Amino acid sequence: MPPWVIIPGALDERIGITVTEQSADRVAAWMPVAGNTQSLGRLHGGATAALAEAVGSWAAMIYASTLGKVCVGVDLNITHHRGAREGRIFAVATPAHRGRRVATYDVAIRDDADRTIATARITNLVVDPD
Repeated sequence: MPPWVIIPGALDERIGITVTEQSADRVAAWMPVAGNTQSLGRLHGGATAALAEAVGSWAAMIYASTLGKVCVGVDLNITHHRGAREGRIFAVATPAHRGRRVATYDVAIRDDADRTIATARITNLVVDPD
């Protein structure tokens, strides 16, 4: 298996993330709202942040693998623009910066009606695999 194939972790599986596209230039995935809500029945911001971190980190890991490296997250910033009560949300990570030591990805999160739910930016440190 190539080092860049995304293998979802336990949290990713628990919240229902499904990867639909994967490359160093773009990782796309979706997640159901059902099962990821807070006490008021709305999409939980933490679940949205977990989706954003997952796609951004996966993209950074694919990029790092092209350098013979791995990456670790050092910063996640997310702004929640609107809520969701049903359906799915879709996340797409694209590069903002890719260097020898840092990879930063912008993440756009939209709902089934193509409305912006959240925007995020994740920065990963590119490190040796040891």
